[in-house]
Amino acid sequence: MMDSKAYERIRERIERYEPDMIRLQAGLTAIPALAPENGGDGEMKKAGFLMEALREMGFPPAETCNAPDSRVSDGVRPNLVVRIPGRNPERTVWVMTHTDIVPPGEMKLWERNPYECWVREGRVYGRGTEDNQQDLVASLFAAKAFLDEGIVPESTIGILLAADEETGSGYGLDYVLETRREWFRKTDLIVVPDAGNEEGTMIEVAEKSVLWLRIQVSGKQCHASRPALGKNAFRAASHLVVRLDGLAGIYGARDPLYEPSESTFEPTKKEANVPNVNTIPGEDVFYLDCRILPLYPVDDVFKTIRGMADEIERTFDVTIDLTPVQKSDAPPPTAHDAPVVKALEEAIRDVYGVNAQPRGVGGGTVAAVFRRYDYPAAVWSRYCHMAHQPNEYCLVENMVGNAKVYAHLFLQK
Repeated sequence: MMDSKAYERIRERIERYEPDMIRLQAGLTAIPALAPENGGDGEMKKAGFLMEALREMGFPPAETCNAPDSRVSDGVRPNLVVRIPGRNPERTVWVMTHTDIVPPGEMKLWERNPYECWVREGRVYGRGTEDNQQDLVASLFAAKAFLDEGIVPESTIGILLAADEETGSGYGLDYVLETRREWFRKTDLIVVPDAGNEEGTMIEVAEKSVLWLRIQVSGKQCHASRPALGKNAFRAASHLVVRLDGLAGIYGARDPLYEPSESTFEPTKKEANVPNVNTIPGEDVFYLDCRILPLYPVDDVFKTIRGMADEIERTFDVTIDLTPVQKSDAPPPTAHDAPVVKALEEAIRDVYGVNAQPRGVGGGTVAAVFRRYDYPAAVWSRYCHMAHQPNEYCLVENMVGNAKVYAHLFLQK
């Protein structure tokens, strides 16, 4: 239930914001907020730009939660919160987006400078325009519409602009929840627009467990013409890669909630071994990416991999070290009938005319951090899967349409 006349005024106001939304996108894109791990100096310049933009848009002063980080010139990674009080002070509807981006990658693949926004055929191009500025901008203008129309939202509006999403959230949402837990209630509705599909029909409520392994095989280097004098680490690693294909059969359950429905075990990154053809490598390093259905404990999978590695060690007389790069059991999923899921289903149906359904995903999202703290967050966005790609773009119609979805949530009783 909500005030349909108030929503109509809000909806029309949002549609008139389109040029302003594109201008804010351009301003944000021009400030590359890269983590130190990605060769950057953090998010402070972008946060400063946003605080000035919020002031000009008429928002109340933003609250800050700065995570100390000696690697950046300002010494902190900024997390911002802005709120608009609602009729029900006991519930906040949160939209959490992130201010950091990933590097552009190979510059030759970009049509133009990735930090200079350009618009063509209803698309806003530039690094970060979809991930995560599309919904950052959409959430801000959804909230601004209430200020400009003089309409009090049903619930308090909470906009969280977090740092460090792209490199682990240790200086972002994790730090916020460790130090500002009082900002959130278990009755709040929390939306994280960090995944979705082109139709807007997927509400992500669950994630798989994750295990990333660095696998180092150590043998003995020698001349390729005298292989008996060495122990070919590359050959042993190659046999291990094939042996690891057996994981899919051992952990072969399927769950239709997830896409894909099965656990996956993929060898991915490969480090260089010897630089020349006529040397047998004494060391070989590759990585394994495991996305595991929650019914299987990650420790059990690790033990199975260790057993496979032990077999290869004995066969080829090598040593194999397994080093977890990332290792986490999935947090409990958000219930299909959680209030945030039902509210999203209603808003998406009214705005986009489609029926959204709760699903699980193989990739990780920052919503997992909320769920680890027992907050039933839901992940949703209508977007084009252009994140991290060259010539990244977002559709203007998605930016405007998603703003209407957020406004709908803010008005629901």
